[in-house]
Amino acid sequence: MLARYFNFKLKCSHDMCSCSPCLDSSPDNMAADWLGSLVSINCGETLGVYQGEVSSVDQSSQTISLKQPFHNGVKCPVPEVTFSAVDIKELKVLDIVSGRGGVVPKSSDPVSVPHRGHHKTQDRLASPQQQCSKSYGDKHLEVPGQPKGFRRRHNSWSSSSRGANQVTPKKNAVKNGGGGQRDDECFGDNMDDGLDTDFDFEGNLALFDKAAVFSQIAGSDRRGNGARSRGTPQEQQPSQYRHDKNILETKPVVYRQIVVPQPGAKEYCTDSGLVVPSISYELHKRLLSVAERYGLSLERRLEMTGVCASQMALTLLGGPNRLTPKNVHQRPTVALLCGPHVQGAQGISCARHLANHEVEVIIFLPNFVKGLDAISSEITLYTKTEGRQVSSAEELPESPVDLIINCLDCHENTFHMDQPWYQTAVDWANQNRAPVLSLDPPVSGQGHAVEAKWTLSLGLPLPLSEGVGRVYLCDIGVPRQVFQEVGIKYHSPFGCKFVVPLHSA
Repeated sequence: MLARYFNFKLKCSHDMCSCSPCLDSSPDNMAADWLGSLVSINCGETLGVYQGEVSSVDQSSQTISLKQPFHNGVKCPVPEVTFSAVDIKELKVLDIVSGRGGVVPKSSDPVSVPHRGHHKTQDRLASPQQQCSKSYGDKHLEVPGQPKGFRRRHNSWSSSSRGANQVTPKKNAVKNGGGGQRDDECFGDNMDDGLDTDFDFEGNLALFDKAAVFSQIAGSDRRGNGARSRGTPQEQQPSQYRHDKNILETKPVVYRQIVVPQPGAKEYCTDSGLVVPSISYELHKRLLSVAERYGLSLERRLEMTGVCASQMALTLLGGPNRLTPKNVHQRPTVALLCGPHVQGAQGISCARHLANHEVEVIIFLPNFVKGLDAISSEITLYTKTEGRQVSSAEELPESPVDLIINCLDCHENTFHMDQPWYQTAVDWANQNRAPVLSLDPPVSGQGHAVEAKWTLSLGLPLPLSEGVGRVYLCDIGVPRQVFQEVGIKYHSPFGCKFVVPLHSA
């Protein structure tokens, strides 16, 4: 019955035909004609799909045997497999070899095996496993009339070989892992070796000596003959840098760039880690004296100090978040307490710059100090602004101001600390509950009547006490050669700024 079924399916559809299957339809002869042909047998989901070369067809027992079989695209470990017609759900002829010079049928003609007394014909393309087996047995793929060395190209169908109900199969119709689909261009020839053995990843990885390979690479780079080296071996190779190093650096950073002849009692450091030592007040005076001899006069220092102090004060007041043209109804108020000395003149210079930046400024200055030259010139400029000036603490605002700048203290003379005007100004500052910025305060040991939150030092810091708050340093324009002349090895710690914060080292 199986051979007669093969004969039925392979007969030509023409009424008059002279091909071998049509001329000889004897079941015995047809069984012999199928030997050596390539077929695909679908045995259902349990047994799967088999492909192979027909080795025998037994009509009495209704069995067919395949030699060199493939199961679901993988070569079987046995040389031959026999199937019963009861187990076969679908049979497709992949290629046929006729011993009597017959024609070669189409490689994807579907053949349905009769089961339980009825036949089913399914005209559809081969499954992915069946398409894979087209590369099997290339010796049978020679077509009569073509050169002997001609070999049919896998997965290439001409329009003339397609039936009316066939379409071009699409590659990758199912994504990876879906349906077990294979592409015969990838899984074609030479796929029968070692497919049943899992790859030993751990054993293969153990063969790789990572330390030795990296040591060899490093040695090649040092010798200049490695694959990664550049230039000739005679050229000097660059240094080996870590991943967190800047390759543009030619030498390590020296954080102690300022060295003083007599280190002070304290040391500070900037945000970038540069060490800034403190100096004594005597060395500070000598530094300013040499700078004045070279042209950095008191007026220049007052102007520079006023600019830096006002810039820091504007930042403390809120900067661009507070001082905008749309916020004129909430202008900040700053009170400056100035004494009869250079520190008082520095405060007046700062007040002028703050007034120029639309800040409400109030200066406290006793009447008897107006005759000093430095203070008189600064007051003359300040009066040209819209800032206020008072000589009594009772005239200061009763409500809290935004910021108090303390310029009452002096480095040398402390006799004014016992004066009534000084005590009333200190009492007002301590009761106003506003933050205090101390401008160039004296060194530790002399006391600070007004507790400050911030302190601004000039040039190099003095050994200040703990009650001065957070210390900042401003650049007053002293050249490097002036520092060198007084015995200080100096490199500017300011970078792109004129005011930098200092931290206790």
